[in-house]
Amino acid sequence: MDEAPGASLVNALASTRQGNDTIFGWYARYLAAKEEGHDAVNGTAGILLENDGTLAINQVVDRMLREAPALEFSSYAPLKGLPDFLDLSISLALGQHRDALQSMGFGFVSTASPGGSGALFLAANNLCERGDAILLRDRHWGPYAGFLKGCGLEMATWPLLPETEGDYPYFADEAFEASVEQLAQSQNTVMVWLNDPAHNPTGLTMTAEGRRAALDIMMASASKYPDVGHTLLLDTAYSLYANEPHGWGQTIVDAMEDGTPWPENFLITYALSLSKSHTAYGLRTGALIGIHPDQSVTERLRDIFGTTGRQTWSAAPRILQYTAAQLHGNEESAEEWSQERERLQGLLTERRDMFVNACQEYGVPINPTHDGFFAWLEHDDPESITEACAEHHVYLVPLRGGIRIGLCAMPSDAVERVAKTLATVLS
Repeated sequence: MDEAPGASLVNALASTRQGNDTIFGWYARYLAAKEEGHDAVNGTAGILLENDGTLAINQVVDRMLREAPALEFSSYAPLKGLPDFLDLSISLALGQHRDALQSMGFGFVSTASPGGSGALFLAANNLCERGDAILLRDRHWGPYAGFLKGCGLEMATWPLLPETEGDYPYFADEAFEASVEQLAQSQNTVMVWLNDPAHNPTGLTMTAEGRRAALDIMMASASKYPDVGHTLLLDTAYSLYANEPHGWGQTIVDAMEDGTPWPENFLITYALSLSKSHTAYGLRTGALIGIHPDQSVTERLRDIFGTTGRQTWSAAPRILQYTAAQLHGNEESAEEWSQERERLQGLLTERRDMFVNACQEYGVPINPTHDGFFAWLEHDDPESITEACAEHHVYLVPLRGGIRIGLCAMPSDAVERVAKTLATVLS
C-alpha cells in the first residue's frame, strides 16, 4: 500500500511539494482574526495597502486598463512580448543610464514573462547547468528555493550583512568573494541572484560602493575563469519604490567609464516585475532583461528566452504590456503615473521612518532597512515570536532566520503598536 495517496502517480520532485505558503498562511490567520471582530494588524502580505486597509491602486494604470480596446484583453501577445513593452522594460530597468550604455555599444535583450517569477524561471532554466548551485544571500525570498529545485539547481548562500565593520556596511564582500571563488572552481557556471534595491524580506539597499564592489568581484572572477559563465541577476521587484531605483545602471556605467574590461563570459540580467510598481499584481507581467557589450550574445539569448517561454507558458499576458507601453509613451500619463508612484513611495517611507524610530524607542533590534515593502527582525526562533505577537493580534511572518514585517500592509497609525508588541514579546 502506498505510504502517501497517489505516491505511484507523481515523480520524486512532485512528492516534495506539500504544505501551504508561509506568507499566505499567516495572511489567512490575520483575515480570520478580522472576521472574528478583533482589532488585528496586518504585517503579512507583500501588497501595498492604503491606511484604510484597501489595496493601493495606481489610478492612472487602472484608468488606462479600463480604456484599452477589447482586442488588447483578448488577443495573444507575441511570444517574446509586445515590442513597445520590451523597449519600455529596458528603460524601466536601467532608467536614464540606458542611453549611456547604448552609446557604449551595449546590446539589450528583453523577454516578457508572467511576472517577475517568470523572469526568474527563464534565468534559472537557461543560464546555469543542472546540478550547479546558485548563490543567494542567506536571507532571501522563500520561493527562490522552489524555482531552483524545479530547475535541478542547488543553493549556496553568503551572509546578508558583514560580521565585522568594513568598507561596505550592507555588503559582506569578503564572504561574497570567497563564495564566488569556490563556485567558479567547482562548477561550469556562477550565477548570483541579488535582490537589490529594496530587498525582500529586509528592506535593505546596498550603497553605491557596495554595488561597485560586488560588480568588480563578479567581473574579476569571470576574467580569472574564462571558461566559466558568470551571471549577475538583479531582482528588481521593488526597485521603483527605492530612493535610487536605477543605482545599478549608474554602477555599470561608472565601471565602463573607468575602463574596467567586460569579460565575454559575464552577463547582467534584470528580473523586472510590474506587480508592485504598477499595482497590478494579478495581471502577471514582467520581463527578463539581459545586457552585454556583444550584441550577438544578446541576440542569441533572445531566441533562447523566447523559445523557453513558448515551451513553458506560451505567451505572457498581453493587456498590461499594452497598457504600460501606452502609459509611458505619453508624457502626460507618464507624469501622472510618476506622481502617484511617488505618493505610494511616500506612504512606505512614512511607515518605515515611524517604525525605525519606534523600534529605537522601545529597544527592538531590527536590521538595517531602507526601501520597499518590508523590515526584518533577526531571530533564532521566529515562530515563537510571531505566535506571541498573534496573541496581541499583530500578524507578522516567520521565515528562516527571522521575522518579516510587512510595512506595506499595515496602516500608519498601527506602526508604533507593532514595535511595542515586538518589544513586549521579546522581553
